[in-house]
Amino acid sequence: MKHLRLSQLAIVIAAIGCAALPEMTGVVGNTAYAQEAMRPEVGKLVQQAGDMFRAKKYRDALGKLQETDRISNKTVNESFTIERMRLAVASASGDNDLIIRSGEVIVAANKLGSKEQLQLIQVLANAYYKAGNYAKAAKAYERYFAEGGTDTSLRQYLTQAKAQSGDNAGAMKDVKAEIVAAEKAGRVPAQATLEFYASGALRAGDKAGYQNALEKLVAFYGKKEYWVNLINAVERNKEFNSRLSMDLYRLKLAVGSIKETKDYMEMAQIAIQDGNNGEALKIIEAGYKAGALGQGNEAARHGRLRDLATKKQTEAKAAAAANEAAAEAAADGTALVSIGFSYVTSGELEKGIAMMEKGIKKDNLKYPDDANLHLGMAYLMAGKKSNGLKVLKTVQGKDGSGDLARYWTIYANQSK
Repeated sequence: MKHLRLSQLAIVIAAIGCAALPEMTGVVGNTAYAQEAMRPEVGKLVQQAGDMFRAKKYRDALGKLQETDRISNKTVNESFTIERMRLAVASASGDNDLIIRSGEVIVAANKLGSKEQLQLIQVLANAYYKAGNYAKAAKAYERYFAEGGTDTSLRQYLTQAKAQSGDNAGAMKDVKAEIVAAEKAGRVPAQATLEFYASGALRAGDKAGYQNALEKLVAFYGKKEYWVNLINAVERNKEFNSRLSMDLYRLKLAVGSIKETKDYMEMAQIAIQDGNNGEALKIIEAGYKAGALGQGNEAARHGRLRDLATKKQTEAKAAAAANEAAAEAAADGTALVSIGFSYVTSGELEKGIAMMEKGIKKDNLKYPDDANLHLGMAYLMAGKKSNGLKVLKTVQGKDGSGDLARYWTIYANQSK
């Protein structure tokens, strides 16, 4: 979040603070104050303070204004003009406490036009925020928007002010409404807004809200750290079925978050166990290329795993015809889908997709969502994006398959 800068506030304050200071020699002629002329003893000090302000003698200007504090029975107009001058000096000199003091008086006087009054409420809200008075800042920001303020960049400060003042529920309600409003208007929610919601949901133990916010961060901003957090959130979900662990690894590999030797090894081992030996070889080769395998004390073990995958792949090719025939003769399509996906992951895309499509048409699948998840992934690997997205949209499983289908969809839409 950006820090508030007094230099930004000074522009607003200058516009309402001293640009129209009445000359003491002709105050009655000033139309804004014709009905409320200042007494000479007050006007003289304010005029002198104005001259010092224009000469950038801010300390001297404040000293003159302090002399007016000793004058009793000041009119509302006199107090308003003094504080308006004091606000301009405070802004120029960077005195945030004085901005608050004078701003409160001017806002309470309600003598400015509606536009200037709104600007000053904004100034006062920012000053409260800078001072760490978050409860007052939140109220001032709310008033700003309630009275017609349109600077949407201030909503992040309203949200933060509520959170810092202990109103976490209010902050989360506001930020959720902001996300909904942005999406309804066809706008991408601000990155900071989504990050705030994700962080708040995580602190509150709202796993669904946290995951949803991460999905939006990944979809709209695509940073690798968002992908890592999202995939980790799915894996920690108590409803996630461990049979989908390999699919989670595949997504990690696709988004570039597989780095560790143990991950390459475990992924390759699972692929071999599933009968996807060609995929295992590709994973192992990727590990060697990345320098994660073939190095250090475990280099020999890595070599043995590659030899095992090569042996299993040779055996699978020898038994391929018999296995395919058995799959064709089976009452359901589970084996056809499995063998077809094995072909896809080893690089034989068209052959594998045809088998998978045939298996799904047979129906009576053990895990229909898994089959469609894999078919959607297969289409994406083959460059058939529209087909892949269409199939992935049908995957609605609550065991993690539906999540993975959505994430493969996001990944496909981000890929060139």
